[in-house]
Amino acid sequence: MTGSVLLLVTFAVALGFDFTNGFHDTPMAVATSISTRALNPRSAVLLASVLNLVGALVTVLLFQARVSNTIAKLLVIKPGLLVVIAGLVGAIVWNLITWWWGLPSSSSHAFIGGLLGAAVAAGGGFGAIRWSAFLPTLLGLVTSPVIGFFAAGLLVIALIWVFRKAHPGPLNRWFRLLQVPAAAFVAFSHGSNDAQKTMAAMGLALVASGHLAKFSVPVWVVFLSATAIGFGTYAGGWRIMRTLGWGIYKLEPATGMAAQVMGATVIQVATQLGYPVSTTHNITGAVMGAGAARRPGTLSLSTIANIIGSWLVTIPAAGSVGWVLFAVLNTAGLRG
Repeated sequence: MTGSVLLLVTFAVALGFDFTNGFHDTPMAVATSISTRALNPRSAVLLASVLNLVGALVTVLLFQARVSNTIAKLLVIKPGLLVVIAGLVGAIVWNLITWWWGLPSSSSHAFIGGLLGAAVAAGGGFGAIRWSAFLPTLLGLVTSPVIGFFAAGLLVIALIWVFRKAHPGPLNRWFRLLQVPAAAFVAFSHGSNDAQKTMAAMGLALVASGHLAKFSVPVWVVFLSATAIGFGTYAGGWRIMRTLGWGIYKLEPATGMAAQVMGATVIQVATQLGYPVSTTHNITGAVMGAGAARRPGTLSLSTIANIIGSWLVTIPAAGSVGWVLFAVLNTAGLRG
């Protein structure tokens, strides 16, 4: 396989990962709006699709690809095309498995795990990982949902105190209206952070193939990545939206709005700081925090266990797939 063909394959796999990211993660972004009937599923998925695309474009074009730059610094070795392909496929496989099983999983965790696993296989060990960059990234992935939990809880407590004498009927109508821009904010934030994982993969591929002297994200890569995550959201997200909207989240408009705003705020802050974070975990953490503040007895220990289990399993599981796939491709005689 020629270098040009392998580069095209890498781009195709990267956009495939971006597509699965769209339908895998975005339902978490607007499910709270569905549960309170602020939006119906089809309106929600259309809103999420458009704002994912806009978030990716605006954030990177105005503020640079800071998340992509962080991911590019995770490896000591200069990754070849096979490393990028194996890392992406590791993430895609884990995304599809968890999507099928209905497990709370993170595309961010999956891609980072897949990329590191493939790099370990290519570099001959864990010395291929730049630990000084990986450990702060891992800390951001793990702590951001906790921050979202407490931030959403505090906002709900403040809202309860401020509107303690208000009539619930009109108040719910106002908060239900506010959930629409809040859902847009979440979708925008998701596109801002998550599309940059695909941009990182494509930028690494351009460096590996010699088309770029050093890592950067060309404008055309930004547009491709933004478009892929938007189409992924529209094509597959509505099925999960209906399940999540009525099957899991049963929040009031005020608590739903608080969860959306604070979850999206955490994602935006992380994006500006250059940290890849999980929309799934952040929104779930914020929803749990909002619900716990409103009704402390509703905190689900099984949900907490699932999230912690996902934190522990996703990176090594996707990393294992990336490691095995690189070994198979390398043994088959492919070079890149």
